Amino acid sequence: MVIVGAGLAGLTVALHLADQVPVIVLAKRGLGESATAWAQGGIVGVLGSDDSIESHVRDTQDAGAGLVDETTARFIAERSAQAVEWLVRQGVPFTPDDSGPLGLHLTREGGHAVRRIAHAADATGKAIHDQLLAAAHAHPNIELRERWMALDLITSRHVQREEASRCYGIYALDIDARRVEALAAQAVVMATGGAGKVYRYTTNPDTSTGDGIAMAWRAGCRVANMEFIQFHPTCLYHPQERSFLITEALRGEGGHLKLPEHLGGGRFMADHDERMELAPRDIVARAIDFEMKKHGLDHVWLDATHLGEAFLKEHFPTIHARCLLLGIDIAKQPIPVVPAVHFTCGGVVTDLQGCSDLPGLYAVGETTYTGLHGANRLASNSLLECVVLGQTCADHILRQPQPDRAPLPAWDESQVEDADEQVVISHNWDELRLLMWNYVGIVRTTKRLERALHRIDLLRGEIDDYYSNFRVTRDLLELRNLVDCAELIVRSALLRHESRGLHFSRDYPRTLPVSFPTVLIADRPR
Repeated sequence: MVIVGAGLAGLTVALHLADQVPVIVLAKRGLGESATAWAQGGIVGVLGSDDSIESHVRDTQDAGAGLVDETTARFIAERSAQAVEWLVRQGVPFTPDDSGPLGLHLTREGGHAVRRIAHAADATGKAIHDQLLAAAHAHPNIELRERWMALDLITSRHVQREEASRCYGIYALDIDARRVEALAAQAVVMATGGAGKVYRYTTNPDTSTGDGIAMAWRAGCRVANMEFIQFHPTCLYHPQERSFLITEALRGEGGHLKLPEHLGGGRFMADHDERMELAPRDIVARAIDFEMKKHGLDHVWLDATHLGEAFLKEHFPTIHARCLLLGIDIAKQPIPVVPAVHFTCGGVVTDLQGCSDLPGLYAVGETTYTGLHGANRLASNSLLECVVLGQTCADHILRQPQPDRAPLPAWDESQVEDADEQVVISHNWDELRLLMWNYVGIVRTTKRLERALHRIDLLRGEIDDYYSNFRVTRDLLELRNLVDCAELIVRSALLRHESRGLHFSRDYPRTLPVSFPTVLIADRPR
């Protein structure tokens, strides 16, 4: 088995497979560099006596603005307690509370009716990732490969078989050795995360370049809902920290969004939603964007000073310490914040076992569209999805019969040479991310989207020409994947003639009474 990605989704699948089959896990950078490790808030668990499956499903549907698949939401909510319990058994050091269910402290985040978020202070993702990575390192059946990047899937057309297409493995680049290897696999699992780096400003790590989405799309798989790119409302606004997230839980515990003093310094969320700071992320992000544009601001303020220094240090030690290093004492002064791209709500179409359209290819986590997130993801549902569907994916793989093996063709570099300069890659990377930020942001218009698509087509031509003539590098492969994801986002946005959830169009400001996922089907595998 080959798993592409070493975050929570990939490690969950690996740990559930490894007792029975050998597993290779590829990480294109260091093993510790994943979106999971950056997650601050926590993981949903329907655990408390004041909570219920119905309440969690309802909150997920409300956040998803009418596009959540209820069957998916219920399936995952019903397994949320089991998911948290599994992480506890793995040794994840969640913040304790002797009076809480499972002895855990539960916090509340925007869009949730009750406290149901298990967390490890304000660094939950890192606590989970560190523990599962240690377990994977210790397992004799798991091989962890750092600085290995998947290029493309090996399918029936590569092995020249006249059959319904299936996946036989992947081509992967050993970055340090500068060689491409064909890796055969009974199953390939894409757990590469989202595509946040297609935008100039994002809370995502450098690994989030949409690799799994792009590879599956090129292999002929459907993708869905790519227009729904979640902007987290509160990213720290500071020249030295452009990707530092200020967790949803800070507002969940009572933080207030405010205008600057010269505009009165008052709270503004009441003008946008009755839930105020606890409204879902899409509403809060648009509200901040509106106030910034209305008043010509670079940022707004998130004020938590009234919560007290002791409380902030206990519950948000990472944020407190990081901000203090930058000269911001959050116990005494508000935090400057702006929205930034945070989560890709669409992706590769899969079922609840992670199966894609291509037999032998699975996908789990942010890489996928399962129907859970709809038009907007509810806070802390992302880690939950990784654990629940990571287990069901592994279970499905183990139930499948061994496919016929086929000799895999070696990667052909006979017609290419080393690139003489890298400026084309860096220039196109910067141009792509800037045009996506300016034309395909929180508020969109048809004219902006059409302009973006035209420029993406031109960039694709340059990138494909470069790819055809020079040996592959990680930067080139990531750029190739990002331009594919950019096209999918824009094409999906052009197809949605309404405003819903994370997609807001000035040309179509109304929400239609009935709506469906935006599904794109590849003309042919590439």
